[in-house]
Amino acid sequence: MSTTNRPAIVAEGLVKKYGSTTALDGVDLTVPTGTVLGVLGPNGAGKTTAVRILGTLLTPDGGHAEVGGYDVVREAGRVREIIGLTGQYASVDEDMSGRRNLVMIGRLIGLSRQQARSRADELLERFELTGAGDRVAKTYSGGMRRRLDLAASLVGNPSILYLDEPTTGLDPHARNGVWDTVRNLVLDGTTVLLTTQYLEEADALADSIMVFDQGKVVASGRPAELKAQAGKQSLDVRPAEPGHLERVAAIVAESVGTRPTVDVVNALVSVPVSDGTSMPVVVRRLDEAGIAVTELSLRLPSLDEVFLALTGHVAEQESTAVLEGAGR
Repeated sequence: MSTTNRPAIVAEGLVKKYGSTTALDGVDLTVPTGTVLGVLGPNGAGKTTAVRILGTLLTPDGGHAEVGGYDVVREAGRVREIIGLTGQYASVDEDMSGRRNLVMIGRLIGLSRQQARSRADELLERFELTGAGDRVAKTYSGGMRRRLDLAASLVGNPSILYLDEPTTGLDPHARNGVWDTVRNLVLDGTTVLLTTQYLEEADALADSIMVFDQGKVVASGRPAELKAQAGKQSLDVRPAEPGHLERVAAIVAESVGTRPTVDVVNALVSVPVSDGTSMPVVVRRLDEAGIAVTELSLRLPSLDEVFLALTGHVAEQESTAVLEGAGR
């Protein structure tokens, strides 16, 4: 990933209020050029409000932000020239073909007819939509529409891309396709600010992560750093025979000195540990008991566990602090 000395996005003390409700309460963030910042948080945490301010669609009530070195309020026009934005829902015209959507956007941003057509063809090929380019968008699958939406945000060849919950509603296969697209964009030097409620999405794509809750940043760092903040590691043991679950649980409890949790559905025994010293003991005891396992691992907490530890609730839980729809 390419970087420069100047960050692509810098925000300091951003505040946004809707009446008596504070959507953003002094948010600071920095995104180095050519990297992905993942912004996590439940609905109403302030994620979309922050994106709309950085995209010049909202004016902050306090603080300031620069995108590509341009002030988002005083130099909003310059900011718009270098950014792309893909929201939670497809913004293309469903009654037009994929190609016509892209050509129209090209013409709107000042490309000549030939330039717009050439750019549309290039993006259709890049997003594997060439075969569907002349079909109306409403006949596309969810994953295809999302790829078309991403293509639309790239017509102007932006150096900075905002992805606001880009895989909402997509099935796992379509979501993986979007992830591959984002990875390729970053390899090409694009800077990405990604907001998401899917913790595994941030874990898969982001160089660094910020956790929003009730309009504030409650934690930030690399995924591994945030996982370390959640506390102990977990020792996971999956027996080859599900019938051995209870015996494995007893061995783990005796070896570690802590009662493990038993996931009957996934045939998995898990126990929190402070370090890896207990693993050899568990291995020896299992071998002595003649119990084969298909998994024996020591892992950091998941990002779901991190979010719960940091905020006291899961990421999918609705926040009562603010309805971000007020800013859309």
